[in-house]
Amino acid sequence: MPTSDLSFLNLVLNASPLVQLVMATLVLASILSWTMIFDRSRVLKRAQRRADDFEDRFWSGGDLADLYRRVERDRDDATGLAAIFHAGFREFARLRESPGIDPAAIVEGARRAMRVALSREMDYLETHLNFLATVGSTSPYVGLFGTVWGIMNAFHALGNVKQATLNLVAPGIAEALIATAMGLFAAIPAVVAYNRYSNDVVRLESRYDDFLEEFSNILQRQAHVAAHRG
Repeated sequence: MPTSDLSFLNLVLNASPLVQLVMATLVLASILSWTMIFDRSRVLKRAQRRADDFEDRFWSGGDLADLYRRVERDRDDATGLAAIFHAGFREFARLRESPGIDPAAIVEGARRAMRVALSREMDYLETHLNFLATVGSTSPYVGLFGTVWGIMNAFHALGNVKQATLNLVAPGIAEALIATAMGLFAAIPAVVAYNRYSNDVVRLESRYDDFLEEFSNILQRQAHVAAHRG
């Protein structure tokens, strides 16, 4: 039976089962999105902070072997630049012990190890971003589907009455439009967060890549010095 009570809760409770399922899906998507938004915010801020700290230590002029040993002690907690440095220096030290190996081969091996570490770091930073993109792109359409279905039901119900009035059709249309509103409520934060975090990830990737190239140059100089001394 149509009701004149147009409160939000009443409209949701009196919606058709399919529209209620759409609403529940959008609420769940919104909750998951906000959970991932807060998680990515924490992860990316920590990654930027740790990159700053490691670059300060790396460019302080200290011995790279000492820095490697410090990173090795906290290996389980090494992420970002520290993980890339650890992978590169470990491979560099291992290859340098091989007799008769060309300096270029040593540097190339270290570079490959750092590329693998960089790929792992980027996979970690990009976690959940695809979900945010999916929610942002599909939620409005899911909400629109619920709206269309609700409006269809509202007009279908008019066929069972002799005289159509606004009071009869208004609750059905109102409850249907809630689905569209909930779709937008789920989509907008997800889109904003995805765009912002994607930009942060790209900037971190560029920063990691720049460090990789700079560190490769340092290793190349060290490899040639060691070769000439040998």
